[in-house]
Amino acid sequence: MLDESFIIECENELKDKFNELDNICRLNSKKVLDAFHKYKVSESDLNGTTGYGYNDEGRSKIEKIFAYIFDAESALVRSQFISGSHAITVSLFALLRPNDKLLTITGLPYDTLHEVIGIKDNNSSLKSYGIKYDYIDLKDNDFDYEKIKSELKKDVKVIHIQRSRGYSLRESISISKLARVIKFIKNINKDIIIFVDNCYCELVENISPISVGADICAGSLIKNMGAGIALNGGYIVGKEKLINLCAQRLTLPGEGSEVGPSNDANRRFLQGLFLSPSAVNSALKTSLLASLAFEKLGYKVSPRYIDERCDIVELIYLKNKEEMIKFSEAIQSSGPIDSHVKPVPEKMPGYDDEIIMASSSFVQGSTIELSCDGPIRKPYVIFLQGSLTYEYGRIAILNTINKLKE
Repeated sequence: MLDESFIIECENELKDKFNELDNICRLNSKKVLDAFHKYKVSESDLNGTTGYGYNDEGRSKIEKIFAYIFDAESALVRSQFISGSHAITVSLFALLRPNDKLLTITGLPYDTLHEVIGIKDNNSSLKSYGIKYDYIDLKDNDFDYEKIKSELKKDVKVIHIQRSRGYSLRESISISKLARVIKFIKNINKDIIIFVDNCYCELVENISPISVGADICAGSLIKNMGAGIALNGGYIVGKEKLINLCAQRLTLPGEGSEVGPSNDANRRFLQGLFLSPSAVNSALKTSLLASLAFEKLGYKVSPRYIDERCDIVELIYLKNKEEMIKFSEAIQSSGPIDSHVKPVPEKMPGYDDEIIMASSSFVQGSTIELSCDGPIRKPYVIFLQGSLTYEYGRIAILNTINKLKE
C-alpha cells in the first residue's frame, strides 16, 4: 500500500507544471470577471423566465458573456440543450442542407454522433436528409494536409473538427494545431464553415477556437463551463449569422433566440461560469497527478505529465477488464454521491461495446466532476477526467492506486 509520501513526491516534481496551470487559471478568471463587469450582471439577472421566455435579460447577458469569453460575435447558451452532443447536433442540422457535404478531419467522431451523421443507420440522421459525409484520419497526430487539400476540391460546406479524443487513442487537438489547419483551409476556400467540437477543452488554454479563425464551436455545460453548478445545458458560440441559424433550429424559425425560458437556470449558469476557470484548473492538476503517478507505477499514460495539455482527459492503459473495473470502483467510492455503488460494464445508447463508468457526482453525467469511463475492449484504456477541487482528486488518485495493488 502506498501512502501520502508517494503523492507528495509526485507533487514536488509537478510544481512547475502546476504553476503554469495556475497562471492560465488567473488569465481566464480575469476574462470571466471582466465579462461580468462589462455586461453589468445584477441580482435580478439571476432570476429566470417561464412560458415562452420572452424578455429574459439574464439569459441575454449570459449569452453576451459567453460570446465575450470565446471572442465570438454571438452565443446561444440554453438549458434546452440536453448535452454537448445535442448542441453539436443542432449546429450541424442548422448549417447543412440536402446535397451539402460535411467533412470531419479528425477521424471518425465519437460514437454518439454516428447515428446523428448517418455513419450508423437512423431515419432521422443527416444522411437521411440527403447530406453527404466523409472523414479524414489524422496523420501522426496532426492533420493530413494533403488529403484535406484534395477533399476541398470537391463541394464541402462544413468541416467538423473534434478536439478531444472521444474513445479513440489519438492525441487531442491543441489551439496551435487548430490555428494552422484553419489558416490552411481558409486560404483554399474562405467560405467553408469550420465547426469545432470543443467539449472538454474549454479554458484549458487562454485562447479559444474562435480566436484562431473557427466560425462556430459548441460544448456542454456539465463539462468545463458549468463547474459542477449547472444542472444541464450547452452552448454554441461563433459568427452571428450562424448562431441565428442554430437558434432557429433549436426553437423555431422566426423566433430563434427570442424564446426559450431559462426557468431557474440563470443563477446556476452564471455561478458555474464564474467558478469554471478554477474547476478546470483543479481537473487539470488531478489529471497531471494521475499521469505522473501511474507512469511511475509502470502504466502507459496519455498525455504524459510533460506533454502539452489540450483537454482535461487522461488516458491510463490498464492490463485487463478486471483492472478497468477495479479502477472504476475506486473512483466511484472516492466521490460524494453513490459512493457505495459498484460500477459494472453495460451496454449504453450510442455505443457498440460495453462501457464501464464511474461518476460519483452531484449532476448526472457531469464530467467536470471526477469521473472515469471507457469501452471494455483491448487495449483496456480508462478515460479519467474532472475533479471540482484538486484536494478531492488527490484523494481519489491515491485510493485508486491502492485499489489496483490489492
